[in-house]
Amino acid sequence: MKRFVYLIGAVLMASMMSSCDAIKKFLNTDLSDEEYIVGQLYADEYVKETPVPYKKTDSTKPNAGNAGSSGIELNDKDNKDLYAAIDSWYGTPYLYGGCSTSGVDCSCFVGKIFKSVYGANLHRTANDIQLDVAKMVGRNDLREGDIVFFTNSNGKVSHVGIYLKDDLFVHSSTSNGVTISSLENSYWKKHFYKGGRHKAVKTKY
Repeated sequence: MKRFVYLIGAVLMASMMSSCDAIKKFLNTDLSDEEYIVGQLYADEYVKETPVPYKKTDSTKPNAGNAGSSGIELNDKDNKDLYAAIDSWYGTPYLYGGCSTSGVDCSCFVGKIFKSVYGANLHRTANDIQLDVAKMVGRNDLREGDIVFFTNSNGKVSHVGIYLKDDLFVHSSTSNGVTISSLENSYWKKHFYKGGRHKAVKTKY
């Protein structure tokens, strides 16, 4: 009987040691990467939504009014270069830490667009991109090119996108990749923080 108890004890001890090793490994690696933790905390960013329909712009018709069946009507005041850049990324799958058309996360996507369209370099993480904007604006004051910031369940800024018009913004979401969403969506409406205006963005509005 004692041998059986000792055997059970040994098994339990080995299991505990294995668990401790796993915990130590997690503490020594993942917790050193703040962005990883933020990403895990933002698991609820996997929003169930129907993407806004979007058809790529026709480069042979630069003055075409409708950029897609979403009802995004382009006019002379809209930045055609911005929509052309969106075309090149649209549909790219989400990949945490990704920074290419094979897979991209939200902050890299915004950074790539800003570099190609506005010639501006941004910080790499969603939270740090706040340091790049000249001023913060409320939802009612958003205009094309403003960076839109969203918080996670713990109130930390951990998701970003680029405002377009008519309550629509483009971003890389964990559920749909690079897509266009509406700020009227219940999740985005609830978690919207503020808009950030970068000095490099010049709109005609």
